[in-house]
Amino acid sequence: MSYNRIISSDDPQAVEKLTAKLEACQKRQKFMKTVNSFYRKNGTAHGCPGVSEETAERMDEAVRTGYSWVTAPFPSYELSNNNAEIRRLKQRIEQLSVSQKLGYVGWTFDGGEAVANTDNNRLQLIFDEKPSEEQRTALKRNGFHWSPSEQAWQRQLNDNAIYAASRLDFVCPESDESPVQLQPKAKPSQQQER
Repeated sequence: MSYNRIISSDDPQAVEKLTAKLEACQKRQKFMKTVNSFYRKNGTAHGCPGVSEETAERMDEAVRTGYSWVTAPFPSYELSNNNAEIRRLKQRIEQLSVSQKLGYVGWTFDGGEAVANTDNNRLQLIFDEKPSEEQRTALKRNGFHWSPSEQAWQRQLNDNAIYAASRLDFVCPESDESPVQLQPKAKPSQQQER
């Protein structure tokens, strides 16, 4: 797996891929700290566990010929950037895990239904008839796009999609509740205020 490959939230294996990327970043962080610690004690990277002689020579040369503030093979900014990536990945994994556990639900509305398609990670609005020009404009303004292959107006399935649907009066549930209120984990403070 490439270190910089983008992992889409739509990917059904996103959590697994992000976890693998997180582990690679953590392994790299540990390696960089070990090499820097060895270099500070010995003044060279030669003999550091896990570092070949060629790599050690390149590291020593980079420190000797580099900027005066670079005092170890891995500059502090490189450690800081990798640490920030670790924090970002942990946060993203947490968000995706919570989103998968929420169990969004769909609803019926006058003239169609809203489907929480967890397989495709989409909130899909399926109309019995083609929406009016005004309704299509409102759908687009709220982030919904027409998908010919799915025959539905859809957007990524998340809290924002539910809030966007609640702003569209023509897709309100027949039960007169807000789409936000229908969701199993909806918090009272989040209902209809957005």
